[in-house]
Amino acid sequence: MPPTLPHKGLHGLPLLGISLFLILVWGSAFTMVDVAVRTVSPDWLVAFRMTFGAAIVLAYALLIGHRLPPLRDKRWLWYITLGFTGASFPFVLLAMGMKTIDSGLTAIIVGVMPLITIVLAHFFTNEKLTPWKLVGFIMGFGGIVVLFLPKELSLALVKDWQAQVLILIAATSYAVTTVIASRAPDTPSPVAAAMMLFMGAAMSVGWALVNSGPPMMPNMTALLCLLALGLGSTGAATVVYLWVIDVAGLSVIARINYFVPVCSVILGVWLLKEPLDWRIYVSLFVIILGVVISKIGEPKSKSA
Repeated sequence: MPPTLPHKGLHGLPLLGISLFLILVWGSAFTMVDVAVRTVSPDWLVAFRMTFGAAIVLAYALLIGHRLPPLRDKRWLWYITLGFTGASFPFVLLAMGMKTIDSGLTAIIVGVMPLITIVLAHFFTNEKLTPWKLVGFIMGFGGIVVLFLPKELSLALVKDWQAQVLILIAATSYAVTTVIASRAPDTPSPVAAAMMLFMGAAMSVGWALVNSGPPMMPNMTALLCLLALGLGSTGAATVVYLWVIDVAGLSVIARINYFVPVCSVILGVWLLKEPLDWRIYVSLFVIILGVVISKIGEPKSKSA
């Protein structure tokens, strides 16, 4: 049973504001990656993003009086794992996939993450699978299948199906991270985020050096996107994400994720002039409906 929020309660203004913040920074992240990956290799895009994010979160944690635990502390093993499954690994997959597919489509595929989380939570947490959750998962899976269909509705796959598979694997990695984070040892969210991003940054920089060689200086547009990604969707959002899991449980993160694909599609069409076709509309509707159905009959969280 997830712990209760402080005195404001789950439906208070603070959680609403935090939810809107996460929707915006996560939704806009796909748009910024789409822009940055045009001139920066996927490996170094992730390394820059992780390094900026880790630096700002570590500075914030130290500024407010926290200290990182000693290296012998068992929590480092948890956050090494979270740094890999929740940052460096899926970020590389997203950047690779977005070399050929749009930001809005990417966000829709990642939008199936709450449904994958529901299935994983059944086996690894106390949030068990119900008939409604199963129906929601099947619907969400159907929404993903729609994205792999060509416009002509033949049995062939879309030409960029390999990139979409990479994005789907990244979504699964995010779901694994959410479940692991819910079981991680109790740690203040700024410290947890600093440990997670520090380890993710170390792995990302090492991988980029081995796989892509020394980095080239990004152009100004890409550099601004990388800074925004590091400070916002990677740094600040990771602190908030871990805090929400700690005080509200997995279900609130799932509800926030309803709206991230919608935000990303709107930004992609508005800022990047990305095209829309029937598959986008159908898949977005079916996935969000599946997530909503999966919550039917779920007990309401209690407020303090």
